[in-house]
Amino acid sequence: MKIVVQVRLFPDAAQQAALQATLDLCNAAADYASAEAFQRGVFTKQALQRLTYGRLKDMGLSAQPAIHVARKVAGAYAALKANIRAGNLGKRGSRRRVKAESKPITFRRNAAQPFDDRCLSWQLAARTVSIWAVGGRLNKVLFGCSDQQYAALAAHRRGESDLVCRDGKWYLYATCDIPDVQTNQPDGFLGVDLGIANIATTGDGTRYCGKGLNRIRHRNQRLRAKLQKIGTKSAKRLLKKRGRKEARFAADTNHVIAKRIVTEAERTGRGIALEDLGGIRDRVRLRRPERVTLHSWAFHQLGTYVAYKAARAGVAVVYVDPAYTSQSCSHCEHVSRKNRPNQSTFQCTSCGFAEHADVNAARNIAKRGVAGWAAVSLPNAA
Repeated sequence: MKIVVQVRLFPDAAQQAALQATLDLCNAAADYASAEAFQRGVFTKQALQRLTYGRLKDMGLSAQPAIHVARKVAGAYAALKANIRAGNLGKRGSRRRVKAESKPITFRRNAAQPFDDRCLSWQLAARTVSIWAVGGRLNKVLFGCSDQQYAALAAHRRGESDLVCRDGKWYLYATCDIPDVQTNQPDGFLGVDLGIANIATTGDGTRYCGKGLNRIRHRNQRLRAKLQKIGTKSAKRLLKKRGRKEARFAADTNHVIAKRIVTEAERTGRGIALEDLGGIRDRVRLRRPERVTLHSWAFHQLGTYVAYKAARAGVAVVYVDPAYTSQSCSHCEHVSRKNRPNQSTFQCTSCGFAEHADVNAARNIAKRGVAGWAAVSLPNAA
């Protein structure tokens, strides 16, 4: 499996100026290649490279950076087409989709630029890198990382690394190809119910992030609304800064929750059953305040973190249909809306079984996980 290791660069003033000039040129070249691709309808990597290579070289790029710029542009158009096919930009004729399709893709000044081993070399023992730049190759650019990241770089770094400038700080995102771990045969499944009042709840009764996290989320929502209403340039700048802070907070929280869930499943020899929440924003019908709460948390990110951490630990993961898991009794399987009189309470109208509503839903997800795993593994065993 592939993971990304983020390392911080510590360039001096001259190196920093050279790196900035390099990103500026690469992204200006990407804008040119994008305009050519849009005008001529050429979007494949090789065709776009043949079309723009000479001009990109004339702009001051060396051979490999010019190739990577063309590939970056082709990848951006491929991602756009994939989003259109998936319906992420709305239906045909919608304002958002028309806007995306009616003009070339543009690149930010500090958009990431990929470098391969011909343009970037690592001196791990010295904690430095040598990287191609516009004015000449930069040697002995210091980087910093944790011991765990260093071990991953030394043993598994393969392929490209992306140069990124974020908030005036420089980073390299290095791709590491870690050998796959054999998935262990699970002895049952740990069901995980994702929600709003509790971000995640397991069938064992563990509830992650309740009132404390929701207070922070609601405070952030109020601050966003206040800044959006003000609408000044400084308010927009602060809104952008707060958005990055909230994204870091959400990612850190999701990492912690995912690690604890995977650790518990690994300790007990079970697999993990998750809800398949694809398209939930289109399916769910909620009032405006509830929609804001639903859309302000990265549930997909949490599921992704659980999946990749489980893969590294050899823990099986299955995705199940979440339909009626909150209305079904995990004891007798009776389904009724009346089984859930309020958000936190589940009380079966058939057998009288009572439990926290999210715990009951997680147990139903675990049962479906067992059935789903059997459907996948039994044909292979045969």
